[in-house]
Amino acid sequence: MSETELPPVEAEDETEDQLDEDDRLKPEFVRAVLDAVYAGDAEGARALVEPLHPADIADLFELTPHEDRADLAKAVTDLLDGDVFAEMNDYVREDLIDALEPHQIADIAAELDTDDAVAIIEDMDAEDQREVLRALDPDDRAAIEEALSYPEESAGRLMQRELIAVPEHWRVGDVLDYLRTHEALTTDFWEIYVVDPAHKPIGTCKLSWILRTPRNIAIADVMQREQTLIPVDMDQEEVALRFQKYALISAAVIDMNGRLVGMITVDDIVHIIQQEAGEDILRLSGAGEGDINEPLLLTVRTRILWLVVNLGTAMLAASVVGLFQGEIGRFALLAVLMPIVSGMGGNAGTQTLAVVVRALATNQLTSSNTARMIFREFRIAAANGAMLGLLIGVGTFLIFGNAHLGIVIGLAMIINNLIAGLSGVLIPVTLDRLDVDPAVSSAVFVTTMTDVMGFFSFLGLATLWGLGA
Repeated sequence: MSETELPPVEAEDETEDQLDEDDRLKPEFVRAVLDAVYAGDAEGARALVEPLHPADIADLFELTPHEDRADLAKAVTDLLDGDVFAEMNDYVREDLIDALEPHQIADIAAELDTDDAVAIIEDMDAEDQREVLRALDPDDRAAIEEALSYPEESAGRLMQRELIAVPEHWRVGDVLDYLRTHEALTTDFWEIYVVDPAHKPIGTCKLSWILRTPRNIAIADVMQREQTLIPVDMDQEEVALRFQKYALISAAVIDMNGRLVGMITVDDIVHIIQQEAGEDILRLSGAGEGDINEPLLLTVRTRILWLVVNLGTAMLAASVVGLFQGEIGRFALLAVLMPIVSGMGGNAGTQTLAVVVRALATNQLTSSNTARMIFREFRIAAANGAMLGLLIGVGTFLIFGNAHLGIVIGLAMIINNLIAGLSGVLIPVTLDRLDVDPAVSSAVFVTTMTDVMGFFSFLGLATLWGLGA
């Protein structure tokens, strides 16, 4: 092996020593870097960090305490390039942006594709944004300002302007010559877009097709005319659904006039799918964004809102119990068993709710199959309720020796499971029809329904049965 081949191998081995079997930075490595920073040894810290992949450098900053990130950034400033910022958590990125000068941020943004540059700049204060934009080249500044004019989480923010578009009258040889002679063209692309004189996309051509086609063949004879076009104002979640449905690698983005203005690639979509799925799960619990790097006060403010709402619903359920305090006083076992009915109903409702919210998010549940979904969940709830009702009824009889109590709690279990199944479908579907995010609000309503109806059905049946007499 030659000497010129040795450094990369050593760097690779060194990087492997810094990562565990799950490709995560080892705690002792993170401590070593931070110890060098605390000791003022910037060179030592930089020497440790330099072999890392940009994604691992981003992870290092996420593992560093909030108050120490600025010092670490100063020690390894020259390693903080666009690739590192593109991999970084949003909140951590904001910390570093506050620690860097506008011209440094502009240098980083200039290295990135437009969509990644926008992700860095869009969350900055208005004055800081202006300073960074003034430090950019005119072409980069114009592209980023245009992207910032589109709504947040839209295709216009997500897309990148760097793409390859050629006229329909060209031949394959013209395209190859164009790609080889223009050094300023983007280097990361899988498809070439074919446009008409008005710059409207009329087809796409995979790079592999061009490489395998004779030079004298017209590009119009090679291209695929059917394509998925993304409106510039389409929500990013809908964009992700189109990529999933049609198995896209990239897609053209068009403006209001149908002109080609950018493209979206699958690497961005993977991030969006992960982000949207995580948001829906956390919204169901009322935990906000759930990011461990989120500022403490923001997390408290987000969570306390839903905890207060849940407190209100708990008071509503307690008021239902208060209606039957006489029966509970005369027959104390009712107080012992009633949480089982409401708790099991809540679990059943949450199961149904999770399935329905996911189906709505992925467009599996639409107006054409809603009735079938409701009937399906009703049958599931009836089957589960009957099974659980039988089990709890028999168990109650065996433990407490009261057949009437066993019948009452079994019937209440069936009723509350039916309520849970129906509310788990109807509530999110109704909210979705009203353009309210079902992932945010559904859990509170479903839990309220199962608690209230669980207590009411059990205590009401017990009163009618005369258990407290």
